[in-house]
Amino acid sequence: MTCARTLPPHRAVLLLCTVAFFIASGWSASAQNVQHLSITEPGGMPGWPILTGIQQVTNGVNVTWDGPSGYYQLYQKQSLTNATWQAIGKVTNLLRTTTVAVGKSNAFFRVSGPAPDYAGDHAVSNLPTEVCAGCHGIIHNTETNTPHFRTFQALQQIHQDTNSSCLACHTVGYGLPTGFINVTKTPQLANVQCENCHGPAGNHAAFDTNPTVTPRVELAATVCGGCHTGPQQPTYDEWETSSHAEVVPDVAAEMNASTNLIDSCGRCHSGSARLALLKGMPLPVGDADIAVVCAVCHDPHGNHTFTNLLNGPFTFTNPLTGDSFAITNNQLGAVYTNQLRNPLCSTNDYYITTSGVFTNQYVVNINICAQCHNHRGAFWTNWTRAPHNSPQYNMLLGTVGELASGNPPNYPASHSRLEKQCVACHMQTSPFQSETQPAVTGHSFSVQTYEACTPCHGTQGEGLVQFLGFVVSNNVSQVKGQLDTWATNASPPALRTNYGALAWEYASPGGLSIGSPGPTNATLQAMIPVNIQKARFNLYIVYNDGSQGVHNPFYILTLLDTANQWIQETLNNPGN
Repeated sequence: MTCARTLPPHRAVLLLCTVAFFIASGWSASAQNVQHLSITEPGGMPGWPILTGIQQVTNGVNVTWDGPSGYYQLYQKQSLTNATWQAIGKVTNLLRTTTVAVGKSNAFFRVSGPAPDYAGDHAVSNLPTEVCAGCHGIIHNTETNTPHFRTFQALQQIHQDTNSSCLACHTVGYGLPTGFINVTKTPQLANVQCENCHGPAGNHAAFDTNPTVTPRVELAATVCGGCHTGPQQPTYDEWETSSHAEVVPDVAAEMNASTNLIDSCGRCHSGSARLALLKGMPLPVGDADIAVVCAVCHDPHGNHTFTNLLNGPFTFTNPLTGDSFAITNNQLGAVYTNQLRNPLCSTNDYYITTSGVFTNQYVVNINICAQCHNHRGAFWTNWTRAPHNSPQYNMLLGTVGELASGNPPNYPASHSRLEKQCVACHMQTSPFQSETQPAVTGHSFSVQTYEACTPCHGTQGEGLVQFLGFVVSNNVSQVKGQLDTWATNASPPALRTNYGALAWEYASPGGLSIGSPGPTNATLQAMIPVNIQKARFNLYIVYNDGSQGVHNPFYILTLLDTANQWIQETLNNPGN
């Protein structure tokens, strides 16, 4: 493939590509019902058309492109020597995609679109007109108080405000005809502004009633990824390696096919659904493929101020062992401000359920990670399916699981008293050292270093984690083995005959079992003794927590020990 950009005098930017169809399908953009920005571009939203995919389909090829809002025209010719470009489709294409019938193995395409007419924010240059603020005053006022609105000043402070490699991400439209030139000629285009994320808005400002030029509202992380990338700020690069960057394929298929499932599963699995629910907007239709993108956790339009509940020194006494730990929390201060939608820590138990209106369940002061990483109302009497793979927050607080005493659990871990809670371990950061030692922003969400363990555990952190993982893994296997023993040797005949080792399982078995369903209805499930039901619940809550005990070591071991005791008692007294 060869590509070249040209700039016509009046119309728009063109991208010219030659593509061999027999290889085209290998680099196509993924098909979606809603066409989201699929490429990253320095500066955010592309200011001119950029071809993003050519995919072979049954009746030809599907050509896709991206760029600002407006009408597009696709052109084709069969060879470079052919001077005539043939228009494909209408000149009023708003969809940024066209299917082209082809008769040869090669073709050249180009696309024209709206000119990149940037308006800029004259508040930056102290001119009397603030283009976006005239209609979007509230958002404008909050946006001007974010770090985005000071990015050019940051360049000035380090004397890089004329560095062309920096300007695309610190100004509006740099490199395009109506974009930033320098601070003298185009002061209104300094800093990251509305048009970085939404595209050129000059046409919209002039004709605000024309829907075809309304700036784009794009949720995809690629908007942020155009700038938040590379060795000095690899936020987007790290996020792409995380589970947050992908919607589980079978879940996405079910959500796209069912309004009920996008309402329930989409609350955490679909970025577009979650944002719609948070903002009280209608659920998106056919748009469940957007993962947990930047805007799900970060508010691009404003800062939020949070009270740090865990600020200052804290002595934690484990309720099970009586051991005490001194924790020094002094990084954030008593009050902190950032662009997160929710705070870094909270101490109240919380979970969402899949029934009812989400906005009635949303609690804004709950830990940002706990918004989704909670048990979703799991209880031992539920029999249809194993607890969901997300009880981490409740496990951290020790508020989920069954105890021999029968009392509601409340055994918070010492780790729950770290002022950043989840972020303390899962989002450890380090500064940029060199191209070969890039910065770490923590957005892979994996524990890559054990430095966070040092204040309390010295240099033993990694060893303790490995040892605890070994112990918990063995205990999980032991509980699972005991349940299998009960199922194959002591379960009621109706269960043992039809379900064998799965006689103890949920109707939809969890990840510890392979094969057919467990007992499939309430009558069969009622044959499973209460203690076996509680034991399996403890087992799956621990297993699905996924921390191998780290989130709440003593409590997790207690849950597994309790499960073992219940199974053993049932095996010893099969009539009970």
